[in-house]
Amino acid sequence: MALLSKDDAQAILKKVLSYSKADECTVSINATQGGNIRYARSAVSTAGEVTDTSLAVSASFGKKTGTTTINEFDDASLQKVVARAEELAKLAPENPEYMPLLGPQTYADSIAFSSKTAGMSPESRADMVAQSLQVAKEANLEAAGFLVNSSGISAMMNSKGLFAYSPESSVDFSVTFRNREGTGSGYVSNQYNDVSKLDTLALSKIAASKASMSAGAKAIEPGKYTVILEPLAASDILNGVIRGFDARSADEGRSFMTKKGGGTRLGEQLVSDKVTIYTDPLNPELPGDTWNNDGLPIKRTTWIDKGVVKNLSYSRYWAAQKGVEPLPGSNTFIMEGGNSSTEDLIKGTEKGILVTRFWYIRMVDQQTMLLTGLTRDGTFYIENGQIKFPVKNFRFNESPIIMLNNVDELGKAVRSGSCILPPMRIRDFTFTSLSDAI
Repeated sequence: MALLSKDDAQAILKKVLSYSKADECTVSINATQGGNIRYARSAVSTAGEVTDTSLAVSASFGKKTGTTTINEFDDASLQKVVARAEELAKLAPENPEYMPLLGPQTYADSIAFSSKTAGMSPESRADMVAQSLQVAKEANLEAAGFLVNSSGISAMMNSKGLFAYSPESSVDFSVTFRNREGTGSGYVSNQYNDVSKLDTLALSKIAASKASMSAGAKAIEPGKYTVILEPLAASDILNGVIRGFDARSADEGRSFMTKKGGGTRLGEQLVSDKVTIYTDPLNPELPGDTWNNDGLPIKRTTWIDKGVVKNLSYSRYWAAQKGVEPLPGSNTFIMEGGNSSTEDLIKGTEKGILVTRFWYIRMVDQQTMLLTGLTRDGTFYIENGQIKFPVKNFRFNESPIIMLNNVDELGKAVRSGSCILPPMRIRDFTFTSLSDAI
């Protein structure tokens, strides 16, 4: 089924707005379609396709707002959903943080859509999974994985004349390989907008190798170690950092961006000068939204430059309170790296631990961003530049902020899920106990 074009989405939104009698009204459409295939114990267990289109109406009278959604698009239903939103608005309490709607904005054209990903079929998904299952068969391993692709559009129009439209697509693949004795495990995962960048065969071979290598893990004492985090492990522990660049949380004393004694850490040296983090919706390897839910344009923004905090994100309300321009945040980020591979980092390590990934990560302290969690699916001891043997998994207690102050070397940045970031060698990473999990 073809996705709504820009013209078609605009026509629907304009029609819905024509039914509104509210002081201000915003209408949005989200449409997605895609499919998936899941396998376990080296056999496909489920497969399916999903399509969904929904419309949301937010109507406001003064500072009172009501919101309704619907997935029916005949005229009577569209009139009904607008009327219901307005009815709820009149019953709602006033929102003290209500902001008037934005007028027309200028947005960059999104590059997050791939026709190849949108055109994936049950047969193409089956072929990609078959390659993964063949790796399991040849290596005498058990495989469990998931492949899902989706494409869709988001569109928004309001009564002040704002209109935004954006198409997008994504494909996600993850697989765990285990030996039949249950003593070794390997895992890979990645996400792309363009399916032509996804190689399930190559990724499966990496996971299979980890599963074989990690069998017979030895217990070593917990403590502070030099670690090499593969990009997947680095993204696991750093994913939440980008959400911490929120000015309001910092101003209100609720985040690691809060300055002792009050204020924020904007302009401070927060982490190592080896660290630069930015977001860019037009990066071809990690394309994203060019506008947010408020209709604000999203542009390339540097958050940390050589360790110094350069920007904090401001909602429209908080920006108005502080007398600054609003700046949208992001759920994705790019961290610059060097030219070394993970193998190069290993060769340059006298003693350390190689971590494939972390899991079951939980926040311990919001203000220092202290996290706890476990290693999983391939943890290895390094000595004199070589992987010597697999080690039992650890529990860690570490803050990503402290970790980024202990950066020793960064490798070449690559995409890992919703991030682009490098493998990294970190000094004095804290492991607190051992885990018997594989």
